[in-house]
Formats: sequence, C-alpha cells, structure tokens
Amino acid sequence: MLGPMERIRLLIADDQRLFLEGLSTCLRNYAEDIDVVGLAADGEEALRLARELRPDVILMDVHMPRMDGVEATGAILEALPAVKILVLSTYDEDEYVRSALGRGASGYLLKDISPTELIASVRALKAGAVQISPQVVAKLMRSILAEEPSPERELAERLEWFGSLTPREREVFSLIAQGCDNAQIAGKLRLAEHTVRNLVSAIYSKLGVEDRFQIIQMANKIRYQA
Repeated sequence: MLGPMERIRLLIADDQRLFLEGLSTCLRNYAEDIDVVGLAADGEEALRLARELRPDVILMDVHMPRMDGVEATGAILEALPAVKILVLSTYDEDEYVRSALGRGASGYLLKDISPTELIASVRALKAGAVQISPQVVAKLMRSILAEEPSPERELAERLEWFGSLTPREREVFSLIAQGCDNAQIAGKLRLAEHTVRNLVSAIYSKLGVEDRFQIIQMANKIRYQA
C-alpha cells in the first residue's frame, strides 16, 4: 500500500494577475499534493513572501516590476538556499535563460507548457531533478556552440572535466547538449543504444551529475561567472 504523497508548498510570482490567479486555481484543482501558499505580483513581494512562508518551490516569472525574476531568484536563494526556483516565462532568449540558471534557478520552462506537464515538473523539481524545456535546451546549446570558434578548446579551458572525456564521449556530450536522447544519439553515431547508455553513464560519472539538464546548468553557471 502506497503512503501519502509528500506535500509541496508552492509560491507563484507573476505580474499578470489573470495568469497568476488562473494558475493558482488550476494547481489547487488538479494537484492534491501541491499547496499554493502565496501569490506575488513582483520580485520584491516574492522575496518577502518567500521569507515569511518558506515555500518548497517557487514559480518565478522573468519580467516583473520593482524587482525582476532573475534578481529575485538570486536574492531568495541567498537567504533561503534550500528553496527550488522554477522560472516560468514566455521568453526563451539565451540572456534570460543563462542569467536565471546562473543565479541558481533549478529550471526554466516556457508558459505554453500544459498543466499536466507543469505539475509533473514541480514534483520532479522538488525531488531534485532539473527542469528545462527541450526547446530552450536546444536553442541555448546552438547559441553556445555557435559563439565558440573552437568549441572543444574553449570548453576545455572553462571546464576542467572536458579534457578527461574520450573523443567518442565528446561526440556524445555534444549531442546531449543539443537535446538528443539516447536513441537519436545511437542513430547519428551508428552505435548500439546500449553502447550509448554506457557512454552517457561514463560522462555523468566524470562530470559528477545525474542527468543531462545538470550539464546545461553547470555550463551556464561557469559562463555566467566568467
């Protein structure tokens, strides 16, 4: 017999009142394990309510008055490092994604996500899994690779672990960064899927990560701090 689901205390920050209240109502109606404990109309209010209410997860908009979502994310995590912040935005521009992840956000999703996917993402985030929209991952990595005239040399300079990867592991890493799953990687490199799984496991072991989204987050933190 399954035990009761762990409850998740959720704070939502968005300056569009209709969206804010509509999302709150949706979560209250369709996610029995999620308690919407507060609503904030700007970054300053999100920071104040986070300190008062101590939520587990915060859904954070990017563009808000008084204090934007990126600044609020940094301020909240400085005061409450255990909170998980999931940016929920209409913008997929690299600047916003890199800034949010660089300030410590645990995920970045676009607002066109379905309610079912959002609820699943909140639960996964609370459990420790990074959540980033696939289209955001693909666009971000295309941009990063396009900016670097010699991706392997530049990455090796920024990321000490990159030099430890074998040539084949680097190929797999590049495809992971572009948003490819194991089956797609196997097809592109003409490898058996179990071989790809072994290569992915080796890469994760060398990087000390648990999933491909943590690779994106780590790379962006380093670029943000450079």
